[in-house]
Amino acid sequence: MNSHLKEVVGSVLSVIGTIEAAVGSTPFQHLSDETKFNLRLQGNVLQATGAGLSADGQNSISLELIGDQTQAIGNTVVISGLLLKVNQVTSQRLIITGNSFQAVGSFVGLADEFFDHTPSGRSFNIIGGLLQGIGNSLQAKGGSEQLNDKKDGQRIGVIGSWIQAIGSVLSLIGQIKEETQEIQLGINE
Repeated sequence: MNSHLKEVVGSVLSVIGTIEAAVGSTPFQHLSDETKFNLRLQGNVLQATGAGLSADGQNSISLELIGDQTQAIGNTVVISGLLLKVNQVTSQRLIITGNSFQAVGSFVGLADEFFDHTPSGRSFNIIGGLLQGIGNSLQAKGGSEQLNDKKDGQRIGVIGSWIQAIGSVLSLIGQIKEETQEIQLGINE
């Protein structure tokens, strides 16, 4: 698989994963707790895979590469928090830390857009990266609120999940535009 395709497929996996995780974090009464847990887990696995694949599609060290790697690490930490059943507090702290890593990764990757040689898709990538970073920050904030037994924690986390999902869709559109232009210009960033 060439690097352009890796980045697009990675973005597609991230979109699917963020939407799955958002559905899993939303308190739908018709979904069992087990189903919601599985959606959150599978969504984070897809996001980690997508970010890793996007990172693998980079041909040089860049802020985009570092951002993708940081997001993959963040999703892996969230997965650890979901799977490690040591105790509730430790699990929640891992999830908060993972969401914080994802937020940092989004903001770092976003900074790369200002240095990109292809303007096509830039506005989608900037807005998408910004929304993903805000969404992950809200998820971390919501997790902290829940850890401190504050009522609004879950609502803040759910809102953050959906903001991240919207951002990932915009980033996918931007990534497709960017990769298409890179192919046309014969460059590989």
